[in-house]
Amino acid sequence: MERSPASHAPGLKSYLTGFALALILTAIPFGLVATAALPRLPMLIVIVVAAAIQVLVHLRYFLHLDLTTTPRENLLAIAFAAILILIMVGGSFWIMLDLHHRMAL
Repeated sequence: MERSPASHAPGLKSYLTGFALALILTAIPFGLVATAALPRLPMLIVIVVAAAIQVLVHLRYFLHLDLTTTPRENLLAIAFAAILILIMVGGSFWIMLDLHHRMAL
C-alpha cells in the first residue's frame, strides 16, 4: 500500500498555524518582561515554559517531525538538536557566570 507524495506534503495551513503559534509564544514572554506584570520567579517560569513549547512547535510545524511514528532519522535529528541546545545554553551560562565572577573581584 503506497502513499502518494502529495499526502505527505505540508500545506500552507500547517505553516501558518506554526507561524501564529510561534508569534504568540514569542509575544507572551516579551509582553511580560516589557510590562513587568509578574514577579521575577513566575516570569522566568513562564519564559522557560514558552520556550520549551516553542521548540516543540518548531519541530512539529516547520521541521515536520511527528513523535507518534518516529523513524530512526527523526529520533537522531531530535537528539542532535537537543545536544546542540544544551551545549549552547550551557556554554552561555558558563560564560555569563565566569564574567560575573570576574566582575565581582
